[in-house]
Amino acid sequence: MQVHPKECQSTSWVIPMSETKLLEPSFADAIAKIEQAKEVGAGKRPHWCCSLRIIAKALGRPPESIAARWGAVALKVNKLHHANAGVEWKTLANHKANAKAALFWFHGDRELPLRGAPLNPEWKKLRRRLKDRSRLAKLSGLIRYCSLKGIKPNEVDEAVLDDYMAYRKETTALAVDIKSRRAIARAWNASRSIEDWPQQELIEPPLKTKAGPRWEHFPRQLQDDVALHLKFLATHRRSRSGKHLRPCKTSTLATRRIDLIAFAKKALRLATPIEDLSSLSALLAPVLVDRVIDKEWKDNGDEPKTSTIDLAKKLVAVARSANCLTTEELTQLDDKRAILEEYRKEGLTAKNLKLIRQVLNSEVWGRVINCPDALICKARALKDQAPVKAAVTAQIAVAVAILTAAPVRASNLAAIRLGENLNKPGGPDTTYVLTFPHYDVKNQVDLTAELDGYVTAIIDEYIHDFRPSVMRGSNEDWLFPGGEGGSKDPHLFGIQVTERIQKVTGLRITLHQYRHAAAAVYLKDHPGDYETVRRFLGHRNIRTTVKFYCGLETIQASRMLGEVVRRHRKIKTNEAGDRP
Repeated sequence: MQVHPKECQSTSWVIPMSETKLLEPSFADAIAKIEQAKEVGAGKRPHWCCSLRIIAKALGRPPESIAARWGAVALKVNKLHHANAGVEWKTLANHKANAKAALFWFHGDRELPLRGAPLNPEWKKLRRRLKDRSRLAKLSGLIRYCSLKGIKPNEVDEAVLDDYMAYRKETTALAVDIKSRRAIARAWNASRSIEDWPQQELIEPPLKTKAGPRWEHFPRQLQDDVALHLKFLATHRRSRSGKHLRPCKTSTLATRRIDLIAFAKKALRLATPIEDLSSLSALLAPVLVDRVIDKEWKDNGDEPKTSTIDLAKKLVAVARSANCLTTEELTQLDDKRAILEEYRKEGLTAKNLKLIRQVLNSEVWGRVINCPDALICKARALKDQAPVKAAVTAQIAVAVAILTAAPVRASNLAAIRLGENLNKPGGPDTTYVLTFPHYDVKNQVDLTAELDGYVTAIIDEYIHDFRPSVMRGSNEDWLFPGGEGGSKDPHLFGIQVTERIQKVTGLRITLHQYRHAAAAVYLKDHPGDYETVRRFLGHRNIRTTVKFYCGLETIQASRMLGEVVRRHRKIKTNEAGDRP
């Protein structure tokens, strides 16, 4: 398979070199060898070298830092998406095939084993004695690392394993978590019965387990208090200020129960006798809460994590709602919450900010905006031979089209009803209007969004041509009918949408992240217009909007500064700021 070698002439980029030095040949070594290889046809050499450079660029690493083994890079290479690599899917497929062929040739020419560099005699002898394939698979990487570093078998200890795990993280796609480290240590220890195998034992780190007694083993009064509290939350009630509160959802009650049980088990792990947790008031006693939270804070580091801050907030809410503490005790609990709240970081999480940086690239967001077209075309092609699969594809096209125009919450999207939430108030030839009354919305704010002709056309095509295939004889009015009656499950529908969008565009975005993306894209063109964002997101208070998205002003300010700098440069650049 050939790709034009001129493509490599425009692939100039700057990637910071890894501090970890490879212990085996790299992509750069393979490229240098192939360029000088007379036995490789003149038509193959430039294409193979070009593809290795393109793959290195797509992986975001310099060729010198990538092991020239297909087994070391296959996982990451196979996950590459053509849109993120800046080429067509067929072109990327050709680059992958060329790179694979080049690496296999390189290993054959150098007489290198496919699993890595040759082993020294001492390690080679030990490896041959590993007859258990499972142990061999777990230890082969460590054996190869020690051999190349000149570490003798009897010198392997925790420090060596630490260094190997760091090297493995930098140079491979293999797991480096506690589970994988434990598997290596266990395989090593189990092999000590083999003749000549080193007898030093490696520490097997314990896996995180759900230790402790079951909830049924806790004092009966505590169980009854928690059940009574949850029952109270499931009713119409009033707050201490007299505000009317609607019943909590089943999912909210389940989460509250899990949180209280988890907190009780944390108290036990601090050597609190189980009989002392005799009631909800005993569980929420300020002295006990302080001990548990202080231990979590210590484990977090200098600053508490958001989960620790949220725990204090939840416990105060439970104490107030259950009215199980004295005024003085409740004040102490609230003081602890206030101290932790000072450490709460406002704005988007690091994960969401990473997504926003991608979305603010007009090319990336453009792929998402145009995704419904690609999906509906795919659905049309599948309609005759696979009508259900075509209907599901069309559902995802409709969901994306709606989300880009009206970023509603996942629970609302999945529960859209024709004629109730989705209407054409102006008649059959007009566009749709999407509405949700306040009692169907998480924060009890009415939502209304007008959908344009593009979105309307996709919805109409789906309703008339595809939706009947997933109705299964039902006459319910759900826009997205589920497999066993009712609407589609929001969580499962979200997974379907996320995976399909990633496959089409290369961008992994959840249903909820569409809300963040919509806010970011709008604020990019309308800096500071939080009121409009508040309205189309349906926030009750503008402080919520500002709290989440004020950090985007930094990105916008940097972009505006870049535009000013480019206007004053004497060197001509293109719109992206690069030299032509």
